Amino acid sequence: MTEDTTDAPREQGSQWYDNEAGPLVRPYAMTGGRTRPGPTGVRFDLIALVTLDAAAPGAADDTALGPEHRALIELCRTETQSVAELAAGADLPVGVVRVLLGDLLELGRVTVSRPVPPAQLPDERILREVIAGLRAL
Repeated sequence: MTEDTTDAPREQGSQWYDNEAGPLVRPYAMTGGRTRPGPTGVRFDLIALVTLDAAAPGAADDTALGPEHRALIELCRTETQSVAELAAGADLPVGVVRVLLGDLLELGRVTVSRPVPPAQLPDERILREVIAGLRAL
């Protein structure tokens, strides 16, 4: 009796991915093994706003960048987005996006507006008094 190998189990230790999964690239491969953005140690908050720098070089220089860098640039080209929105739009882990944004920031391709710390925001009580004063006018 001949054995049918079409339904036989694969060798142990080998993993097969279906065609719909597409190519598998590990996050550390996208960042070159780095886990922190740039040598300056910049930290990007999830709500930090990233804008494409208007003075940045044109698309001709994009060929030196990786595909993930270019994807982030394209997402920023349409509108200012937060780090969390960029991670979702590029379908990348936030840690990877932070490292890639650090690269783009060092190259002068993007600008980052950091959120205002809560301690620097005006007191709600003062704002209510100003509103009440304006209504009294």
